[in-house]
Amino acid sequence: MPTWLITTFSGTVGLVLKIVLLCVVNALTIWAAAVLADHHKWRAFGVLILAALAIDAVYLLNRKWTLPLKFLLPGTVLLIAFHVVPVIYTINVAFTNYSTGHILSRSEAIDSIRQNSLTESANGASYAMTLMRDDAHRLVLALVDQDSGETYIGTREGLKPIPRGDVTIADGTIASAKGYTKLPLRELGSVDTELSDYKVPVGGGKAIQPQGFDSALQLQPTFRYDAKANTFVKIDNGAVYRDDGLGSYVAASGDEIEPGWKTYVGLRNFSRIGHSALIRDPFLKVLVWTLFFATSVVLVSFALGLLLAVALNKPGMRLQRTYRIILVIPYAVPAFLALLVWQGLLNDDFGVVNNVFHTSIPWLFDPWWARVSVIFVSVWLTVPYFFLVCLGALQSIPAELTEAARVDGGGAWQVFRKVSFPLLLVAVTPLMIASFAFNFNNFNNIYLLTGGGPAVGNSPIAGATDILISYTYKIAFASGKGQDYGLACAIAILIFVIVGTISAISFSRTKALENLA
Repeated sequence: MPTWLITTFSGTVGLVLKIVLLCVVNALTIWAAAVLADHHKWRAFGVLILAALAIDAVYLLNRKWTLPLKFLLPGTVLLIAFHVVPVIYTINVAFTNYSTGHILSRSEAIDSIRQNSLTESANGASYAMTLMRDDAHRLVLALVDQDSGETYIGTREGLKPIPRGDVTIADGTIASAKGYTKLPLRELGSVDTELSDYKVPVGGGKAIQPQGFDSALQLQPTFRYDAKANTFVKIDNGAVYRDDGLGSYVAASGDEIEPGWKTYVGLRNFSRIGHSALIRDPFLKVLVWTLFFATSVVLVSFALGLLLAVALNKPGMRLQRTYRIILVIPYAVPAFLALLVWQGLLNDDFGVVNNVFHTSIPWLFDPWWARVSVIFVSVWLTVPYFFLVCLGALQSIPAELTEAARVDGGGAWQVFRKVSFPLLLVAVTPLMIASFAFNFNNFNNIYLLTGGGPAVGNSPIAGATDILISYTYKIAFASGKGQDYGLACAIAILIFVIVGTISAISFSRTKALENLA
């Protein structure tokens, strides 16, 4: 770094920048603290305040112990924010039932069940409705009972009678009311969302709910909540729905009330992977394919990359640089763009590949051809990487070693097999392990090329080319009743364990290669 740059930012300019950045950090802290306090997240609130005070202390105090922290703190904060917190959150969710229908808290779920269970009754009152606003600009319902002709003002707090002398009725509806302003027609569209969940409680669990913009009905509850027994009772047949300990109210018949709530379920998600045939069988098939996919892509790419590196490592070869540039082009093209291009090239109806070779191979729509296509495209994207790695490793091998082997009578193949290849493996094996881990979780190559399809068997989730990470994505967003985040996080943990175990074993084996070399 230039000396003038260090000098500039060490003086007044640096002090001003530090104060400005600290002001921004503290402003964001105040905003975040207000949000957390509003949602009663006191534990996170305390952690946030302590972290902000610690940052201020490190950068405002000139002490010997603060100097190294000034350099370590930014990286530590980013590490915690982007690695530690997501990992902890994933582990936490894996032990819950967090999914569609189990997102709310328990109290919120009970309130939602009460609201959602309201239905129209045969003898329920009906009202002619006019939308109005009170002095505080809150939306209210001006109601006329169509049987008795009584007039009311309905709010979210309850129903209030209003004297006939304070209202003007035209065509059976309230045209004006003292203390209230009729909602203009141009504003009707803006209150549509608010009206959809607007309910006026009238006692006994009953409520009045708007039906469009000009009428309302009195609804009665389908369920009655017993707070002492923590049960819901179905009013028409007396069926009792009890807390099943898994975030739902369930009857003896197995009937379940929705929504449920988010709660901890222990190892249930991991147990489902092992005991539920609907999850276990596709999981095992996807695991086998994932291992084969990652292994084949790495080995084939390494073999081709090494072959090309050996061929283009000969000194004096004509157009050597041109060949190298051509081979590196796939590595320079953004992968997502290349995948979308290959998706078009391999289309069985109008794709260039079938048209050029006069074939009609269903590259992306037949299970086996789709697997071939995924491996082929992944190899095409990976070969340039291994070509560069192998070329660099070959050029780093001391020429004295190969020359000595030739003097001892070794041929080209013997020199390569006995000298060059073992030394190359010492340098390349860790990169092959990293490439295996990358391809094991290569979501882009699968999802952008085939979307995990085509469908096979009777599995509604796993497709022929799905690897574990794309299978997990589908579980998180498209399984069962919808999103199943808890199960997806459990599988994500298993993926980490599998990749970590394979990588650890593989790295331990590299020591043997070093001794061999």
